[in-house]
Amino acid sequence: MEERLAIFRQTRLNPFDRGEEEDDVLHGGKTPPLREAKPELFPETRTHSSDRTMDLGLAEDHFSRPMSSIVASDIEQLKMAIEECKKLIVELPEHSERQKDTVVKLIHLRLKLQELQDPEEDEPNLRLLLEHRFSKEKSKSVKQTCDKCSTIIWGLIQTWYTCTGCYYRCHSKCMNLITKPCVRSKVSHQSEYQLSICPEIGLDRQDYRCAECRTPISLRGVPTEARQCDYTGQYYCSTCHWNDTAMVPARVIHNWEFESRKVCRSSMRYLALMISRPVLKLKEINPLLFNFVEELVEIRKLRQDILLMKPYFITCKEAMEARLLLQLQDRQHFVENDDMYSLQDLIDISSGRLSCSLTEIHTTFAKHIKLDCERCQAKGFVCELCKEGDILFPFDSHTSVCHDCSAVFHRDCYYDNSTTCPRCARMTDRKQDEEPA
Repeated sequence: MEERLAIFRQTRLNPFDRGEEEDDVLHGGKTPPLREAKPELFPETRTHSSDRTMDLGLAEDHFSRPMSSIVASDIEQLKMAIEECKKLIVELPEHSERQKDTVVKLIHLRLKLQELQDPEEDEPNLRLLLEHRFSKEKSKSVKQTCDKCSTIIWGLIQTWYTCTGCYYRCHSKCMNLITKPCVRSKVSHQSEYQLSICPEIGLDRQDYRCAECRTPISLRGVPTEARQCDYTGQYYCSTCHWNDTAMVPARVIHNWEFESRKVCRSSMRYLALMISRPVLKLKEINPLLFNFVEELVEIRKLRQDILLMKPYFITCKEAMEARLLLQLQDRQHFVENDDMYSLQDLIDISSGRLSCSLTEIHTTFAKHIKLDCERCQAKGFVCELCKEGDILFPFDSHTSVCHDCSAVFHRDCYYDNSTTCPRCARMTDRKQDEEPA
């Protein structure tokens, strides 16, 4: 018995690893041939590395669950794998290393699924649709939201486009679903504001549907919440109305109110494109506004003076070389008329910013004409009624201008004199002398 036990110990390293041969020996069978004990080649080399691998191969057991049936090209199985991964993340201890590994693997699975659903193709850089001019975006890090499906645009893995006209953004896969025309085309064809304050017509007149996409809506939120646009007065669904805010022109003109109100997406884009367009003729829309807003009267006077200075600059070589009129290039209408305003003008008037900048420009223009340029000084006037005082200019605050011949006089002299303008009288006499007898 002792001899058999010695032979057993020599032939086996692990006495608990019993096989068929040991059974034969212990039960009186034939003695197996003597074998040398072979030690393990790399004893104690089983490492437990903490490095996390991020293998994209989907045939491996990523989740410590039997998922060997996953095939990389099978979208349905990938979706199942993602759901399994989500469940596993919830089950694992929070902030554990295994949970972090599973989150990383979930990201890779989603990337793989996105590649299969949206295979890389040579997308065109420019696409035209419903008067939109879509340009392919190259930014990968900016987080945007698709205006069509209202989901996040992942620039790293998704192709997306932006309309260069109205800045409408959408996924490449959503472009064929777009039904909204470009707002810039509306601005080009119809450059005017809705000047009634929140002209509501009621949900019943809209047939309880979104004014834009015709989705069923209600104030109770079933099936979709109805959201009112303060600019159009109509109701929209949550897809067409994101609770964006903007200043409403009707409230500014009629109430001098600059509080931002909730508007739908299309109204927000339209107002953004229209904000710098001079389409508001205040003296016709609301002439009483000049009686209550002193800043408007000040701005109107400055604009009238600038229009009187414009002929001096057009005929002055130095002024043209200095490009003085380009100081108003952002408000080109200021050198064309004195009665048209943009919504941005009114906003800047309310904040006081326009008064400061326009006063500074007015001072620069007047300095050039009255002090810096001899040619412009030579175009000044002498009051022909009193024939005293300095050289006068039509934009001086103490002067008056004849409406017929544009001659300039002291204001007091002009209104105190009951006779006609001396220059107009001379011009009339000259015409009569030139006429044949």
